[in-house]
Amino acid sequence: MRTSSSALLMLPLLLIVPACNRTPDKQEDQPGVVTNILDQTLPNMAEPPVNGITPVETVPDVQTPPPVAAPDGLVPAAMQGRWAGAAERCGDKAAALELTVMPDQLLFHESVGTVQSVIQDKDDRAAVEAAFTGEGQSWTRTLALSLSKDGKALTIVNDGTAVTRKRC
Repeated sequence: MRTSSSALLMLPLLLIVPACNRTPDKQEDQPGVVTNILDQTLPNMAEPPVNGITPVETVPDVQTPPPVAAPDGLVPAAMQGRWAGAAERCGDKAAALELTVMPDQLLFHESVGTVQSVIQDKDDRAAVEAAFTGEGQSWTRTLALSLSKDGKALTIVNDGTAVTRKRC
């Protein structure tokens, strides 16, 4: 039987390869070697959130000053403040329904309304006429504002469309 010299050279390599893929049966076989690095570096971590994203910032606590009493003809004090859409985060300046109501202005996401007149009803409702500017245009509109009994929701009716916002 004749074997070639290249086959004899390959024999030791074939014996070494299976040894490289062998995993130790016990941790004591190789002291100081960690089989799962995550178990050693993050042993006390809470379970990750369902979406797998761990927030690094806390939600800011934005303090809103109390409403300023407005003279007659301006937005009622109970309706003043910062408002956001029911599903939006308060303080998100990019939110489409973000609104700041001031005694003499309505600051929407993409427009500003300067209050011209206010007719207040005794049932926490008011009709606010304002001159608006935004996105290179100007217009005048009368909005119907209605405050919820608990003061936590403001409904604004504009051209027959009602949008309810939550107080921030």
